[in-house]
Amino acid sequence: TEIRKELRSKRKLPKQAFKQFQSFLERKRKYQHYLASLGNRNSFSKTDYDATFMRMKEDHMRNGQLKAGYNLQIATNKQYILGYDVFPNPTDTRTLLPFLNTLKQSFLELPTYIVADAGYGSEENYETIIDTHERTPLITYATYVKEQKKSYKQNPFIPQNWVYDEKMDTYLCPNNRKVPFRNDSTQTDRYGFTRYLKYYECEDCSSCSLRANCTRAKKESNRVLQKNRTWEYFKAYVDKRLKDTDTKKIYAQRKIDVEPAFGYLKASLHFTRLSVRGKEKVKNELGFALMAVNLRKYTAKGS
Repeated sequence: TEIRKELRSKRKLPKQAFKQFQSFLERKRKYQHYLASLGNRNSFSKTDYDATFMRMKEDHMRNGQLKAGYNLQIATNKQYILGYDVFPNPTDTRTLLPFLNTLKQSFLELPTYIVADAGYGSEENYETIIDTHERTPLITYATYVKEQKKSYKQNPFIPQNWVYDEKMDTYLCPNNRKVPFRNDSTQTDRYGFTRYLKYYECEDCSSCSLRANCTRAKKESNRVLQKNRTWEYFKAYVDKRLKDTDTKKIYAQRKIDVEPAFGYLKASLHFTRLSVRGKEKVKNELGFALMAVNLRKYTAKGS
């Protein structure tokens, strides 16, 4: 009897191993399918593979709630929606360039000024709009408002306010110590965009009386500056145009042009939830909703 049990258990081993192999193979295929659906995103919904989990400020306290959704982008003129597209990524920065390509295909030509808020301001976006599309970006960047304040401009510990010797390629810190050029470097993000950086290191921070206010580096380390000349050029380019009287008026128009369109869609039409799944179906449903916004605007204007 014992021998039979032993033989029976030995016969089961290959079957068990084969079943386990089939289970692993099935799971591997499922995970590979999930990875293919994921793409460059960090999440997706199992009920709608095209949707991504995003922070939705839907409750009365405007707290962020993770829900599957799409990022709707619209182009407007005098509160009329001229074009739209939906994207799976929650941040606006990565949606601007593909959206401009969509508009270019629809209208053949982009407007002279590309106006958007700070969420769209990035080196890649500025570079493409100016160099490739040959248009003028009226787009602020994340720290634009902060950099306009008097406290920022007069802060001696911000490298942007330091004296720079272009011939020697050296900065002068608040304690009048030299911060010479150290080395060049490049950074390529996961989307393939490369940034060219320059590093500067102070000659000696060890006995500096201002060290506590100037740097958080370890005691044995000196303060190191990271400079992106291209980014600084684009920031100065945008800053100059946003301070110009004519282009400043165009940028100010954005708030009363784009925001009401979203307001009509959400508050007046109560359109806050999609009833279909899949990007193409979602795009069609949003198209009807946005047409309703335009018709409502046209009717209100006519009356």
